Parts: sequence; C-alpha cells; structure tokens
Amino acid sequence: MDIAFIGLGRMGANMGTRALRAGHTVFGYDPADEARQRLDADGGKSATDLHGLVALMPSTPRAFWIMVPSGPPVDGAIHTLLPLLSEGDILIDGGNSNFRDSQRRYETLKEHGIHFLDCGTSGGIWGLSEGYCMMLGGDEEAFRVVEPLLKSLAPNADGYRLVGPSGAGHFSKMIHNGIEYGLMQAYAEGFEILEKSEFAFDMHGLAKLWNQGSVVRSWLLELAERAFEHDDSLEKIVGYVEDTGEGRWTVQAALDENVPAPAITMALQMRFRSRQQDSFSAKVVAALRHQFGGHAVKLSEEPGTTHTEPTPAESGHGRHDANVDVDTVAFSPEQTMMGQPSDAPAAAQPASAKRGER
Repeated sequence: MDIAFIGLGRMGANMGTRALRAGHTVFGYDPADEARQRLDADGGKSATDLHGLVALMPSTPRAFWIMVPSGPPVDGAIHTLLPLLSEGDILIDGGNSNFRDSQRRYETLKEHGIHFLDCGTSGGIWGLSEGYCMMLGGDEEAFRVVEPLLKSLAPNADGYRLVGPSGAGHFSKMIHNGIEYGLMQAYAEGFEILEKSEFAFDMHGLAKLWNQGSVVRSWLLELAERAFEHDDSLEKIVGYVEDTGEGRWTVQAALDENVPAPAITMALQMRFRSRQQDSFSAKVVAALRHQFGGHAVKLSEEPGTTHTEPTPAESGHGRHDANVDVDTVAFSPEQTMMGQPSDAPAAAQPASAKRGER
C-alpha cells in the first residue's frame, strides 16, 4: 500500500525503510535534508514540505503516519494537513501523545470526514530488524485499511492490535511505558546493590547468566548485558535520567483511578532525583537531624569531611539539656519520653528511642 511518513527521525526513518523492504510505496517529509536523502536512497520519495507530500500521494484514501514529538508538533502537522486532505483519508499518530489529546484530535478530524488512529508504537531503534509492537485506538474501518502495513511493520501476526476506541492505543502505550519505568528501576537498584557489595561481580557476566532461563530474563536485561559488555562499571555514563512524559501520565492516571502504583511512582521520582547534583530536600533533612540530634553534617566548603555545628541546645538557645548526649540517652522501662508510666514492656520500646533519632 501507499504510506506517507511525517517525521523521519530514528523511528520514523526505520519504519519507512522496513515498509519499503516489505514492498510498500513510501513517501515522506522531514525538515532535515539528510533524513529526506536517506529515504530517497532507500527507494522512497521525499517532499520538502507537507503540501508537496500530499501532492505525491497518487490515490485516495490516503494514509499519513505522523512520527513527531507529542504536543504542539502533532497539532501543527494536523493543522497544516487538514485543508489538503479528502474525506476518507487516514491520519495515524504513532508517537507518544497523551491519550486525551488523541481523543480530541479524533473528534475534530471526524467532523471533516477524516479518520484518525492513535498508535502506541514500541520497538525503538531495534524495530527496523526486530519489528514494532503496535497498539491502536480508533475505528475498525480505518484499521482494516492500514492493516497490510501493520502486518509488515510488526514482528509477526500478533504484533499489532486494535485495542479499543480512540485514545485506547496511546493509553495502553502510556501504561506500557510506566511499567517500563518500574522494570528498569528494579534492575538498576539490583545492580547497584551488587556493585556496592563485598564481591567483585562481573556485571556483564551476571547479566548474561540471568538471561539463560532465569525468571528475571528479559529484553531489557539483554540490553543491560550489552551495556555492561562495553563498560562493566558504566564509568563513561553520567547517572542523569530524563523522562518523556509517559511515566508522569501513568502516575496521574493511577491517581485519577484510585489505583496504588508505588513502584512506577517511585521509579519516576528517582528520575527526578538523578538530575539533582545536590538535593535541597536532603539538606533540610540533614539540618533537622543535626538540630534535634546533634548528628554530624557535611559542609559544602569542605567536601568529603564532616563537621558538627553547635545545636540550639549546645548553644543555650534550645529547649534541650545541653549536657544530654542524645545518641546514648536511655529510658527506663517504666517511663515514656514524656516521663509517664508506660503500658508496654521494655522490649516493645522503639529502638529509635534508645538510639537518639526520634
């Protein structure tokens, strides 16, 4: 079939190439000369703008696959295309758009007789050789028109599916990516515990071993194996992790549906933490521990050293007895911290009451 790709970046270009290899006629547009030249070299036909792209399409209904960043870029492409389209034409958004935006676009285009499919696309840069997993939302009529292309892009007959009405494709991809956040964080935490242990583990060797029939084997672990093969200690990589929105949207969906999602939520929060060279919240906690317990703090002007500033109690400005060592103070079994009789036996007293951090 004839298909036009709008956006020939890493995934868009590879999808075009895979479609060409399967015998489809591929047209494309990208503002970058190099991207258009690659499509032409692979046997496709490129245009220098969207008007030219529409003019290249020989017959109706025409299908356009949008592969640009979510948000305004998608709306901009649709806004430019809309007056150039004919009733029955099909637009597919294969990026990571918010499902609410997809529902809105579906309704807008429906008023003009244009079909809209939201397609959650997974496969990344490996999709060219391995195929893409595609979750689609929209009308079955449009889905059937583009199904020959979907069969070619997918790894096999089970690699694509109409999962529901408009928005369902991008919603399912959003949750897919939220799960991905949690899985990656679990692997990351496990490998860090290994790295900090007393044993000098070969991370590449261990990842390779776990991929041989273990219950934690996966494609993500295969990718970890590849990463460790080139740099077992990951010394060349800075632990700074971006997010592209789907994790945030997944957490928001969990809140909206009253669903507890602690693993995904904490995985997202850890990405935020990765971008902080020095956490202000951690400074607050350190300051509070110092104030109530006299715990040592590290001073920024002396990296790697510890120092104990005078607490309010030690300086005579607090309510505490400056002569009390809060790290060693103990309470009798008959007393609570307020000096009243306790109904609990001594063994039930919290350990923190004996150690000082309270």
